Amino acid sequence: MCLLEKRYKVGILNKGLFVFKFSIIFFVSFISCRRDSSPIPDEFLVVPAFVRAADLSFLPEMRQAGVKFKNRGGQLEDPLKTLATNGMNMIRLRVWHRADGKYSLRDTEKLASEARQFHLPVWVSLHYSDTWADPGTQIKPSSWQDLDFNLLKDSVYHYTYRVASTLKPSILQIGNEINSGFLWPDGHILHHDQMIALLAEGIRGCRDASPQTKIMLHYAGLSGSSVFFDASSTLDYDFTGLSYYPIWHGKSLAETGAVIQRLKNTFKKEVLIAETSYPFTLDWADYTNNILGLNTQIIPSYPATPEGQLSFLQALGQTIGQSGGRGWCYWGAEWVAAYGPHSTHGSSWENQALWDFGFQALPAIVNFGSTEEYFSEN
Repeated sequence: MCLLEKRYKVGILNKGLFVFKFSIIFFVSFISCRRDSSPIPDEFLVVPAFVRAADLSFLPEMRQAGVKFKNRGGQLEDPLKTLATNGMNMIRLRVWHRADGKYSLRDTEKLASEARQFHLPVWVSLHYSDTWADPGTQIKPSSWQDLDFNLLKDSVYHYTYRVASTLKPSILQIGNEINSGFLWPDGHILHHDQMIALLAEGIRGCRDASPQTKIMLHYAGLSGSSVFFDASSTLDYDFTGLSYYPIWHGKSLAETGAVIQRLKNTFKKEVLIAETSYPFTLDWADYTNNILGLNTQIIPSYPATPEGQLSFLQALGQTIGQSGGRGWCYWGAEWVAAYGPHSTHGSSWENQALWDFGFQALPAIVNFGSTEEYFSEN
């Protein structure tokens, strides 16, 4: 516009500019109206009474690798259909801060749209990073590295707004396993006031973009969770999310239930086990080192067998429900050994997937729909 104004001063061109600007405004308004004319149905904005979810973020990669998943009967069937048929009522998807490729907003939007064809609400784990975010790694996106704190807050707000308005999730996590904060070093828990300010901007962005979306803060483990959520008590969120893996977070389901009950009673928020898993074997299917492979890493009463995996999930579900929790999500359900037995860049999780080494659904699949009788919805 500045160049046009410098080159043309006469009234007729100013009139032409007016018409041009009006046309642009009309076009943008038309596109916006078209987008708003097909809102996400209410069923996808409501959190199920008791969540039985799976994180299926690896699914596009597994498909691209040519994995032929099978259902319990041995027939070829896509994991989305297999899980939805067996009672999965929500899908969890991670988003990395990158324009394209794995776990980008664009790719996640495609998978979310596909999941909704199976009547599955979407739960988003927003990493605020170009890569994995967890208790030991919370690296700022490369494009945010040199921002001052005020610009970083502004970026968190607008980025979260864009994700929430694009995906319209039922649940959105402001960060993933943020025990020590996120967006290090600015949002490290050692800079507590800054951490809270950044989380608050993410929450504000989500509330403004999608008011019906429920907001979760996600902590990995049981120990220290009360301290963390007490330090976050000024924030406006809806769900307390916990990761619970026996290998890292203790082998007592009774303690898990006690923590769920204590958090719910203390902070008056709904509690979800945001991540869990369990092995069906201690064996392996590729040459990528597995996270878990020893009997000492699991609960003795639940052996690493297909039946033991099912029994663990049933017992965990009962514990969550009887403790007043709102449900659970299985992580890495579809992360099988997709690249063959000799791959050193395959899955470190294939013995904790919900499909065996022949890519057939395991008995634990039925846990998504068969244990509702145990659950309390208080």
